[in-house]
Amino acid sequence: MATEHVDVVVVGSGFGGSVATYRLADAGLRVVLLERGRAYPPGSFPRTQHEMTRSFWNPASDRFGMFNVWSFDGIEALVSAGLGGGSLIYANVLLRKPPEWFVAQEAYGGVEERWPIRYEDLEPHYDRVEPMLGAQRFPFDVAPYSAARKTRALKEAAERLGLDWTLPPLAVTFGNDGEAPVPGEPIREPFPNLHGRTRYTCRLCGECDVGCNYGSKNSLDYNYLSAAQRAGADVRTLSEVRTFEPRPGGGFTVRYVRHEPGEDGRPPREYPVELTADRLVLSAGTLGSTFLLLKNRAAFPHLSGRLGDRFCGNGDLLSFAMRCTEDDEGGRRTRDLGPTFGPVITSTIRVPDTRDGGDGRGFYVQDAGFPAFVTWLVEASDVGGTVRRLLRLAGRRIRARLRRDPRTDITAEIARVLGACDLSTSSLPLLGMGRDVPDGRLYLDTDDHLACTWSIGSSRPFFERVRGTMADVAAAWGGAFVPNPTYRISRVITVHPLGGCPMGSGPEHGVVDAYGEAFGHPGLYVADGSVMPGPVGPNPALTIAALADRTADRILDQTS
Repeated sequence: MATEHVDVVVVGSGFGGSVATYRLADAGLRVVLLERGRAYPPGSFPRTQHEMTRSFWNPASDRFGMFNVWSFDGIEALVSAGLGGGSLIYANVLLRKPPEWFVAQEAYGGVEERWPIRYEDLEPHYDRVEPMLGAQRFPFDVAPYSAARKTRALKEAAERLGLDWTLPPLAVTFGNDGEAPVPGEPIREPFPNLHGRTRYTCRLCGECDVGCNYGSKNSLDYNYLSAAQRAGADVRTLSEVRTFEPRPGGGFTVRYVRHEPGEDGRPPREYPVELTADRLVLSAGTLGSTFLLLKNRAAFPHLSGRLGDRFCGNGDLLSFAMRCTEDDEGGRRTRDLGPTFGPVITSTIRVPDTRDGGDGRGFYVQDAGFPAFVTWLVEASDVGGTVRRLLRLAGRRIRARLRRDPRTDITAEIARVLGACDLSTSSLPLLGMGRDVPDGRLYLDTDDHLACTWSIGSSRPFFERVRGTMADVAAAWGGAFVPNPTYRISRVITVHPLGGCPMGSGPEHGVVDAYGEAFGHPGLYVADGSVMPGPVGPNPALTIAALADRTADRILDQTS
């Protein structure tokens, strides 16, 4: 059988791949999108502990879930496998990179950061992708959304500290177009989504980061991917790319395996498939695209020596405000921050950069709620307190029996066993991100595993500034500031890995040009977070999507 040939193969369905697939298919090109993970319709995201054990990505152990965790020296990275990529588990924030942070040339910590594009280059693409992603702000002034205590608390802290606070655009549907937002209403879509399922407006359950089972989150499968499929794109899930190479006559050969997970005691299987295409767009994410290019580098002798450079974690830092309090008559009382109410992130503080009036490298601090089931885990961690309350209940019941107490309604006593739940209600994670130093390098070790040289060293002054602001926020709430334990051993956790295939003005500065095309290999494009030559600063999803939209414009210009 002849090898199938198409105009474009896109690898990965995150913010780069989904945008590119739709734009190219909508223009009439034959596009095949290869996504290694599954599709996740509403109701399919895990919630039980048993389901969660199967929700990690490791095909070798018959695990085809969406969470993919990488551990390097100095940094851990969490990414996603699934139709929609990182949009399945991100916190919905759609912020633009500040114009001043597109540095043309800046040396810091022995690293030179160069952006070959300006804000003005991306502005029309920001304008184009925002409506597609359904950006809405958390309706903080409308009941019941006005009950969001964490939103109000961050606003109050920002005002007390003299910091800039905003409600960022979120990829969440709070209400149908032109109507007041109401939780749990059916979403009216102009076309059926690719899952063929009904979606509902945000139910304020705080489960965004573990997958929205109600379809309230405007993840990429509901917008760009559904539109791409309607435009004729061939979207293939459980299809993991292994190798690719240029063809002698032009174009590329792509080889992938089609995964068949094990069922009914049968082991998982893999079926090899080969495609050819005139153009190849790598959108497997920062780690995925860089890893694939490193693994297949021998087939691309003219790739820039900058492959693997400019890696960073976008300044991601997780900390906690614990046991917060507020003034009460005659003293202090536990402050209820309502961490389970609303989307995971509802508001943000922005601390400016030296380039726009600040002192140091700029960053953001955002509230970070969590699902209600996490509160049970938090309170269960207080084993001593629970045991003491159970013993007191047992003692009271024994005394009641001995006294022949006629009261049989013990509801209040049972409620006391649960306790006041002060720990979970008065504590809130804080998420920081910003302009850390992109001095990491991704490479293959002797066993061909992806490795990384990034360390916290050059970025420590930046992280200390973020920690300082977080500590000020916790203090404003009358709470204790608790850093992520990994920070004490100079390790951070990122959900926004960037770099590895950085854009540049030439091969001496980057792997791809300002449109994502690889230097020395026409027709090979990269469209994901790996093309960033430095940190985005705010949550990078919108900027990745805008850059992919710009890349699609260039491909269409070349094919017209």
